[in-house]
Amino acid sequence: MPLHDDGKRTGVRHIAYETLGSTNAEALALARAGERGPLWVTAARQTAGRGRRGNAWASEPGNLYASLLIADAAEARNLPELCFVVALAARDSVCAVEPALGRLVKLKWPNDLLLDGAKLSGILIEAESIGGASVTVIGIGVNCAHHPVATGYRATDLAAHGARVAPEQLFAALTDAMMVRLAQWDCGAGFAATRLDWLNHAAGIGAEIVVRLANRETAGLFESLDDAGRLMLRRPGGELEAITAGEVFPARISA
Repeated sequence: MPLHDDGKRTGVRHIAYETLGSTNAEALALARAGERGPLWVTAARQTAGRGRRGNAWASEPGNLYASLLIADAAEARNLPELCFVVALAARDSVCAVEPALGRLVKLKWPNDLLLDGAKLSGILIEAESIGGASVTVIGIGVNCAHHPVATGYRATDLAAHGARVAPEQLFAALTDAMMVRLAQWDCGAGFAATRLDWLNHAAGIGAEIVVRLANRETAGLFESLDDAGRLMLRRPGGELEAITAGEVFPARISA
């Protein structure tokens, strides 16, 4: 898979594998061995891909599986903002290779891509303190040629919408888009612009949603994001609740 030329000029490197257990796991292993990046790790196929909360991620050839390793990305308080940065970069890359789909590609809080209401991409961000450095691995999977059977949210792929996109083509666009979005965010200093761009492409704003938390489920109106990226949920009684982490579903499919 080729890096975008801008990435090569700025010292971003890339290791490509045919098969890996997980691109995130490999990037973390490299970090523990002293690698500090910026480094992309990609695989044509994963045998142990995973998503948020330990969910398995089906990873057969034909889709994009990529992880970016970076060190000292931001202060700890700003790291949660990174999911919005990455989601925007993933959306930008899809729109770059298939502009006709742009109006159908939306962002699901906090960091999934939806294509015509179905899940197209998942993002997993992991951070560790290693050797005195804060190391972050950004994992991105995009369904190019096929998609898994999803639970809760239906899934889709680009080919199902008539877009024949090779993982290599999408990866080149992603490496460019990621540089642009990281620069906009500026380690947290530019999050206001990131937040505004995310809201402009958000799914579910103004709609009734269900949020599944670790120990309970709550419902209300998805009103906005606060300045820290928390989901602002207007409860039926009128109170406003700030949600830091959870799984979001449209109210109509919550059962």
